[in-house]
Amino acid sequence: MSKLIIFNHPLIHHKLTIIRDEKTNTKDFRQSVNEIANLMAFEATRDLTLKKVETKTPIALATTYTLGCEVVIVPILRAGLGMVDGIQSLIPTAKVGHIGLYRNDETLEPQLYYAKFPSTLPDATVFLVDPMLATGGSAVAAIDILKKHGAKKIIYMGIVGVDQGIANLQKHHPDVDIYLAAKDERLNEKGYIVPGLGDCGDRIFGTK
Repeated sequence: MSKLIIFNHPLIHHKLTIIRDEKTNTKDFRQSVNEIANLMAFEATRDLTLKKVETKTPIALATTYTLGCEVVIVPILRAGLGMVDGIQSLIPTAKVGHIGLYRNDETLEPQLYYAKFPSTLPDATVFLVDPMLATGGSAVAAIDILKKHGAKKIIYMGIVGVDQGIANLQKHHPDVDIYLAAKDERLNEKGYIVPGLGDCGDRIFGTK
């Protein structure tokens, strides 16, 4: 079974309060989402492989290490875009793919409308990012797509999730580690996380 990590960090708790607040403006919401992703990425990248290299310092030769694998960040559009900069600021060499899914309001099932990935996907550590793990349908569908394109090492990073989405993701993809900033109570009758953040995509881009 994959790892499930729910963060318990003072700075993440502080920034979660900002994005939960309905009065938070678009700029502060977007900035805080990026900052949470940055803090989470520091821990989520702990197991990345390293390559030993010799480096000449101003004083002497040193045995040092560089990343031994490609990193690809794949946001689920739109809301996942809000987490990309926070991760890429730690790993500037990371490439970015995209998966476009929208939720059918009646069935709550994800519908694919766009998919584009770097050619390095099969050999990379792939971070699938989406702020909300609600039913888990979008995450499961996105990982299905990534695996069809050859991805082997996939890590899911979200901000807020619930038991239903976590269980759904673990059931269909038990090899994918899950990192969340918080686990919330439940889904409401419309499939939204309670207490949640509201519509994360709308709040990131100011479309409501």
